[in-house]
Amino acid sequence: MYDRARIEVTAGTGGAGSASLRREKFVPHGGPDGGDGGRGGSVYLVADPNSNTLLSYRYKRRYKAVSGGAGSKQKKHGKAGRELLLTVPVGTVVYDDATGAVVADLLEPGERALVARGGRGGLGNTHFSTSTYQTPRFAEKGEPGEVKMIRLELKLLADIALVGFPNAGKSTLLSVLSAATPKIGDYPFTTLEPNLGVVQVPGTEDSFVIADIPGLIEGAHRGVGLGDEFLRHVERTRVLLYVLDGSGLEGRSPLDDFNVLRKEIELYQTTLADRPSVVAFNKIDTPEAQALLEDMRPHAAALGYDLLPISGAARIGLDELVFRLARELESAPPGGRFAPPQSDDVLRPQPIDHGRFEIERKGKRTWAISGPSIERLAVMTDMSNYEAVRRLEREMDRMGVNRRLEEAGVEPGHVLRIGKVEIDWGGYDDLEEFNEYSRD
Repeated sequence: MYDRARIEVTAGTGGAGSASLRREKFVPHGGPDGGDGGRGGSVYLVADPNSNTLLSYRYKRRYKAVSGGAGSKQKKHGKAGRELLLTVPVGTVVYDDATGAVVADLLEPGERALVARGGRGGLGNTHFSTSTYQTPRFAEKGEPGEVKMIRLELKLLADIALVGFPNAGKSTLLSVLSAATPKIGDYPFTTLEPNLGVVQVPGTEDSFVIADIPGLIEGAHRGVGLGDEFLRHVERTRVLLYVLDGSGLEGRSPLDDFNVLRKEIELYQTTLADRPSVVAFNKIDTPEAQALLEDMRPHAAALGYDLLPISGAARIGLDELVFRLARELESAPPGGRFAPPQSDDVLRPQPIDHGRFEIERKGKRTWAISGPSIERLAVMTDMSNYEAVRRLEREMDRMGVNRRLEEAGVEPGHVLRIGKVEIDWGGYDDLEEFNEYSRD
């Protein structure tokens, strides 16, 4: 079962705005008529009920949405980039790989989560025309789309988790309680991946989903025997069913096994140890288990648990076990959600603190300027266009960036690094000087 993946998603870049000027017969002084660029496509993850593994992301790990179309003359707007939909199994949790923060938890079929936002389309030159500046010959470039490295983890959706040591009889129990057909063998670690089965409550229309978790051993919370890989699938379950091997074969003690299992669950995640639990004393059809049962009862009672003697192989005590699990589910809290659902799929402009920026000196002649608004402005500026660069300088002055730089000691000829854009401090006296620098 391939239940983890790490992929890079890139949203589409916004289309460039147009710097077109009207050229019509009998209209000698046509004004700007450049249209805006289209927004780049965003990347969404969609919960697909027909998918049960992340295997497809093992072989392809980079995904990119379509960029927006460029604007054109006659105020024609560019086409928006098509969104990219990536399907994942229901129960997938999405993490930001850089910060570890939970981005989304896709619990419902069809639920969508935005993981990379498409870049805004650049404005056409019609937006920069004023009463004193009637023929702007520049437009904005499109904003780059977001690039995110995300981590996907599938956490199974089940009501009950079977927890026990290898060869405790969990797979046999699942096979007789449900229609599931897990691999069964008389050797440890027969089960190498979780299995799900639906259990019908006798005499009712009620049912619940039970998960057979591969056997745990001491040190499982640290990854011993791949325990941390398996314990991930216990996190959503509402009730834990501890399955103990009551036969005592190979010198094992059911009490010791129980204590180890409880400890590993708690060390992996403290809140899991507080989940409602039922303890099944398996293989009661053997003389060894019958002899150990009475010794085990007081120890379990001291820990606050009742022992339910059962035998999966001989089908002893199974109805009582199912009824007990159904009663526990009635009062058990709902399964955990790791992040609230995203409210809708509408892309709204993200709030930007236009007054926030930071200035840091990076060397004798280099300054780094950071901030959401100034970085967006710089990356959308056509640095090959004199008028566009002058507009950037005016906006920096309006925002107070220039004043702060002067107070910090910037000098003509110093380099300003704004995000991924670099410009020289001091500007250019005229278009001829700008063109000469551009050629160099």
